[in-house]
Amino acid sequence: MSEVVYNRIAMLRAERSISRRQLAEALGVHYQTIGYLERGEYSPSLFVALRIAEFFEVPLEVLFSTKPFPRLGEQSA
Repeated sequence: MSEVVYNRIAMLRAERSISRRQLAEALGVHYQTIGYLERGEYSPSLFVALRIAEFFEVPLEVLFSTKPFPRLGEQSA
């Protein structure tokens, strides 16, 4: 079983014109950590995941999933 955690961090950052560095500073993590998270090279701790969701003011399941998110415009089954 794969333990990949998919996320929409990059999408939300782009929508809100927030840099990796700005997000990292708000969360108290290194800016490279944001890149690792966005690329799926690192899965966040629950604490960091909750902090990111709070920062973007969205529910946790909007940001993170154990299944790939559908592409924008794709019909969900």
